[in-house]
Amino acid sequence: MFTVLIADDDRISCTLLGSLLTKWGYQAEIVHNGDDALRELLKRDGSSLAILDWMMPGLDGIQVLKKLRAAQRESYTYVLLLTSKGQKEDLLQGLDAGADDYLKKPFDAQELRARLRVGARILGLERRLACAMETPEYRATHDPLTGLYNRTGIIEVLKREASRCDRTGQKVSVLIAEVDHFKNINDTHGRMVGDQIIKQLAPKMGSDLRPHDSVGRYGGEQFLVVAPNCSLSHAMAVADRLGLTVAKDKLAIGQFNGTVTVSVGVSTVKNGLETDTAVREAERALEQSKKEKDATETRSVHWGGKHDQSPDRR
Repeated sequence: MFTVLIADDDRISCTLLGSLLTKWGYQAEIVHNGDDALRELLKRDGSSLAILDWMMPGLDGIQVLKKLRAAQRESYTYVLLLTSKGQKEDLLQGLDAGADDYLKKPFDAQELRARLRVGARILGLERRLACAMETPEYRATHDPLTGLYNRTGIIEVLKREASRCDRTGQKVSVLIAEVDHFKNINDTHGRMVGDQIIKQLAPKMGSDLRPHDSVGRYGGEQFLVVAPNCSLSHAMAVADRLGLTVAKDKLAIGQFNGTVTVSVGVSTVKNGLETDTAVREAERALEQSKKEKDATETRSVHWGGKHDQSPDRR
């Protein structure tokens, strides 16, 4: 049974909605202002489904959403935003703030029930995924901090893709990205902040990749991307986009508040059996990229002894 948090200052509506939820097999928890809603949602055992009214005393629904998403709770909260606002820009504002769904007042009870079912299915999938992540097989190949492949896992992916692409005559590219000046971050702000930076960067590393590309935590502050059927020129473009994506948004963790950048080395597997060579070439290219960036204050993506240089867009 899912517990659904209802946050609405209209007490009659809350009572009616609570009765419907109970009838449908949910457990209803009711608050009447945004401050109480946020407090309940941020609890360790807080509701995983929520219906938030947009207009409430204290924090409004949009503010609650933004603070909830910024908190990055370990378990996900599926939020349905309930409002009398109906303009397209209102819908976009709600979704952009972090709402998963949107229902206009006055709502149809059966439509609400169907939308809650969607949320419950998604949360059920998340729970099953969390259980799968506890298996020994998963833990052996994945990094516990980021949820990405660990070093062993991503190298296995590289070998498998290289072997497959070798049979089909395709190329596999390897990208190694390293967070710049990460030791200084750890020394200044502590390793816990450093860990959180790595955790927040993990989804960015895969945001511009194709569905069949793979990314893993290669070690420390390094990430390794495996891009099957990807030429060197395309891999260079991927590396450039990755650098821009990482540097685009500020990170606020503890006393750290700023942007981070990455240096990237790229190589291509020339033979399906030479994956170790390709990784070493990417590592050498990465080192050259870091040296050149420090010397010239430009972002530089390197590969196999050559490089592509462009102004630093931090």
